[in-house]
Amino acid sequence: MDLRLPALRSLLRRPRRLLAAGAAVVVLAGAGTWTAAVASDDPRAVRRSDQVMAVDGVRLDTSYFTPAGAGRHPAVLLAHGFGGSKDDMRRQAEDLARDGYAVLTWSARGFGGSTGKIGLNDPKGEVADVSRLIDWLARQPQVRLDKPGDPRVGVAGGSYGGAISLLAAGYDHRVDAIAPAITYWNLADALFPNDVFKKLWAGVFVNTGGGCAKFEPALCRMYERVAESGTPNPAARKLLEERSPSAVGDRVKVPTLLVQGQTDSLFPLGQADAAEKAIRANGAPVDVDWIAGGHDGGDMETSRVETRVRAWFDRYLKGDKGTGTGPAFRITRTGGVDSTDGTARLRGASAAAYPGLRDHPRTIALTGGTQRVANPAGASPPGVSALPGLGGSGGLAQLSALGIGVSLDFPGQYARFDSAPLTRDLRITGTPTATVHITSTRDDAVLFGKVYDVGPDGTRQVLPARLVAPFRVTGAKTGKDVTVTLPAIDHEVQKGHRLRLVLASTDLGYASPAAPATYTVSLKGGLSVPTAPSVTTAAAPLPAWVWWLPAAGAVAALALLLTTRRRTAAPAPDPALAEVPLVIKDLSKRYAGSTDRYAVRDLSFRVEKGQVLGLLGPNGAGKTTTLRMLMGLIRPDAGEIRVFGHTIRPGASVLSRVGAFVEGAGFLPHLSGRENLELYWRATGRPPEDAHLDEALEIAGLGDALARAVRTYSQGMRQRLAIAQAMLGLPDLLILDEPTNGLDPPQIREMREVMIRYAAGGRTVIVSSHLLAEVEQSCTHLVVMDRGRLVQAGPVREIVGSGDTLLVGTAVPVQEPVVEKVGALDGVASAVRTDDGLLIRLEPGGTAERLVVELVRLEVPVASVGPHRRLEDAFLTLIGGSA
Repeated sequence: MDLRLPALRSLLRRPRRLLAAGAAVVVLAGAGTWTAAVASDDPRAVRRSDQVMAVDGVRLDTSYFTPAGAGRHPAVLLAHGFGGSKDDMRRQAEDLARDGYAVLTWSARGFGGSTGKIGLNDPKGEVADVSRLIDWLARQPQVRLDKPGDPRVGVAGGSYGGAISLLAAGYDHRVDAIAPAITYWNLADALFPNDVFKKLWAGVFVNTGGGCAKFEPALCRMYERVAESGTPNPAARKLLEERSPSAVGDRVKVPTLLVQGQTDSLFPLGQADAAEKAIRANGAPVDVDWIAGGHDGGDMETSRVETRVRAWFDRYLKGDKGTGTGPAFRITRTGGVDSTDGTARLRGASAAAYPGLRDHPRTIALTGGTQRVANPAGASPPGVSALPGLGGSGGLAQLSALGIGVSLDFPGQYARFDSAPLTRDLRITGTPTATVHITSTRDDAVLFGKVYDVGPDGTRQVLPARLVAPFRVTGAKTGKDVTVTLPAIDHEVQKGHRLRLVLASTDLGYASPAAPATYTVSLKGGLSVPTAPSVTTAAAPLPAWVWWLPAAGAVAALALLLTTRRRTAAPAPDPALAEVPLVIKDLSKRYAGSTDRYAVRDLSFRVEKGQVLGLLGPNGAGKTTTLRMLMGLIRPDAGEIRVFGHTIRPGASVLSRVGAFVEGAGFLPHLSGRENLELYWRATGRPPEDAHLDEALEIAGLGDALARAVRTYSQGMRQRLAIAQAMLGLPDLLILDEPTNGLDPPQIREMREVMIRYAAGGRTVIVSSHLLAEVEQSCTHLVVMDRGRLVQAGPVREIVGSGDTLLVGTAVPVQEPVVEKVGALDGVASAVRTDDGLLIRLEPGGTAERLVVELVRLEVPVASVGPHRRLEDAFLTLIGGSA
């Protein structure tokens, strides 16, 4: 494999857009040029100065961004990712400057316009450079000082730059807060996990840096020695550990926001776990955030992460104690796939404390006797798990979210141990472990542990996040018991699925012994899986830091309407339904003046906590009528509606637990956005502290516009304010009728995140929309209506169905000879070219996993893979095309 493929460079550039690495500075080598990033009459204008600084013969290319106004500001150093430059950080630097920070970016040694050798964050090189940059900031008139020579300063970086932020905090006491992302705590552990050489990622590093000659000579010699032998030695570990934050872990004592990627075979979640333990032991505040992306691709959640970083600095650099920094622990979880672009649908879960990687373990019994595993000569052919460098290039990054893992184990080269079918859903959050007995025909054995999620039919297996745990067993000839710590994951295994522990002798990404050997493997117990129940059961109020929540919907001042309506007697509540958000039973409503024409007829369905329910149907299906009855605005002619066990009537007290946007905004145009929200809440008669106004204002995302009169708002701004109003009080049941009307695509995406996040906190959302693609991406469950009646109800995945046909999107058109080869593959019934790629129908027994492996082998430029049937297809089928 050519490690210089453009896809590999693309991968390394994705993390560096997030943040980044080191540089060197001491003396000003050239005059700065000031430029305005925004027009000078804009109060949020940014001034930029580009300068080259020199120290010890090394020249560092820097950019300095400051607010246009006078005064002193906290400073932020933004470091770029490996292979990048200061230019990658410009947009984020400008955003921070607009928010009142003095921001310095720079190109690290050997990158961009800077000179010098790459030292992998050498304390005497790149880390010392950061201290010189801090010296320079201390002399700038725009920077706030804690004392002479000591600026108020934070450091943020991703990947290579994340490590420099941790190292800077350990080496320079003037650093006040840090926000490292997708980075390492111990580089030796990352590249030599359990004394196994991570050869492909090491090769990516060297080639992305420009070749071995671009590195410090000691690093180049180390790499060549380990790459040739395939085995790391103590000297190699020592060299990398000296450049690792773990070397100064007892000195990192500043507030730290750790952002780590779940799809990351380079710097997996265990690196952030080790950092959290060390920094918290020092007494510093630490929050942990597991994002959906990583070095192997996925969604980097750049906007959300940058906003959380800004809130972190607002709290710990500006000293704004009222700024919420988010939960102590947050996970982004995937919930299906966006059929329009193949990306994963995201939702968040959180806990009030970081649970670690071994929280509340549960033992799963496994079966499988003693098995023999061959390590072939030359360790070839190798098994496949992650594909370093390819996962970030597009379609392959999305495969795990589709339930498709690019994983391959060769017969005879692995042992497997299976559980019985699970009797209930199981959420694994952390690192599973298992104890096995290993005997080898040679002194050393190298194996690769992984846990598969195996479907009910046994043919479909998924390797979560495509992660494996390599381990070396020394002295294996006489046999050894080994406890294998498997990769940290967050993955839900559904009822009826099995867990499969696989121990393989080879893996494409790692160096295995070249000499042939036979390993004998047996189990010494079950598989212990952490469950972290505090994460899945927490239903904490939405925190103010969740900037990315809403951006849509025009609001109905429902609570104000309800308080003016006459309360009526209602049947006694049903205790059995006290925790059920909504039950509709035999609901009917006739058109006014009619005895036999129904807007809604005999409608029944049930909604549970945590669901995002999509209410679908063509015009005239009865959706809005159903919602109006649900909110007590009109009375049904027959049937009943119960919310948390209470029957709905106009003015029912349980409606205080319902928030809604149904009939458009009712704002006073001469008042500001904030004043409208405050007035609305006062009109409900509920205590001010119950409003959660700060959360709602953050949700609105209107910034300075909150102080302006609503008459100056655009439609999109009114929508955002309206949704914030519906969420005042954080109601347990949120109802949204066509919330995306009038919104542009970015605003629609934000609205999608509102609903997903809101339900993830243990609440329930019901949304009526005609945008089927949005419903498919946002909703967990559907109720389809037509002509007032229920057509179908159930989970989205069941209604849509995946079938046996896959749509494979490709980066470029596929030539006919290749199409013929695909059609001739085992397990493929047919392959047809489309405008966007290939439409492939699988034979019975054919699997998407095997198909993807074969497509990669045939060099098909895969950009996305997904089921061909969309919600639109299912919807039109259900209603007979009457939409």
